[in-house]
Amino acid sequence: MEYTPIWSGIIACYLFLGGLGGGAFATSAFLAWRHPEAVTMRKLGHWIAPIVVIVGLVLLMFDAKAGLHNPLRFALLLTNFGSVMTWGVVILAAFVIVALVALIMDLKKRRVPMWLEIVGAVLGICVAIYTGCLLGVCKTFPLWNNALLPILFLVSAVSTGMAAVLLAGVFKCPEEFNRVGVLKKFHFCFPCIELLLVAALLFITATNSTAGLASVQALVCGKYAVVFWVLFVAVGLVIPTVLETKMLFFSPKEFEESRKAHMISAGSDIGVLVGGFVLRLLVLLAALPVTMTVAWTL
Repeated sequence: MEYTPIWSGIIACYLFLGGLGGGAFATSAFLAWRHPEAVTMRKLGHWIAPIVVIVGLVLLMFDAKAGLHNPLRFALLLTNFGSVMTWGVVILAAFVIVALVALIMDLKKRRVPMWLEIVGAVLGICVAIYTGCLLGVCKTFPLWNNALLPILFLVSAVSTGMAAVLLAGVFKCPEEFNRVGVLKKFHFCFPCIELLLVAALLFITATNSTAGLASVQALVCGKYAVVFWVLFVAVGLVIPTVLETKMLFFSPKEFEESRKAHMISAGSDIGVLVGGFVLRLLVLLAALPVTMTVAWTL
């Protein structure tokens, strides 16, 4: 009996873009605090954040075909504050409003106050956590119903948000990119943390149930193994970590500011973005329900 996932590609894009947008705004807030001279990079984060989140929401609406045919269903999401989805709608709406206000202030050449940066960063973090909590509502899926998943999605969101801002910065304002050393070193830590969280998530999931074990096997040695090890682990985590380690700790300053180094950094950031999307796609595709597994064993 073949199992068809209830969510797949479009939802993976929505989860990825939502987290990316929240992480990008949090990155802008970090730059405002630690690198106030990086004005253009901070503005790039303000551009990225609302655009990618809005695109993700549009994709979600197109995927929810019943909602498009009956828009009242979307309105009803605001009536049940005991639902994770209702709180998600509220948080997403608040985040988009704050992100758009910051962007408009940038366009009008007005300074974005630190309190607004902080509010947007907090909402962005909540958006990133929500994308993991949304999957956790489906309690019959052991891979999703794990307390580590929202934390993993949060770390991945901040990592991809930083990668997006750094990637845009290396092409748009390389002089500022050369001066944000603290951000680069901070970003270097996230793939390492993410790798540890993924290992812990898979270990806990595999030991909880037969369905959880089947999900983990599908990822590490089954039909998704090549994508998991190559695109997620190697391209998304290990290679960026190796490249950034060499760039930050073993290269002379003159090389760090060279065009070649910029291209290496850009490749590393692209890898992080690829890994962030693949993570969410694999989490959706590999999840197996407990009830389905029980049915197979009878």
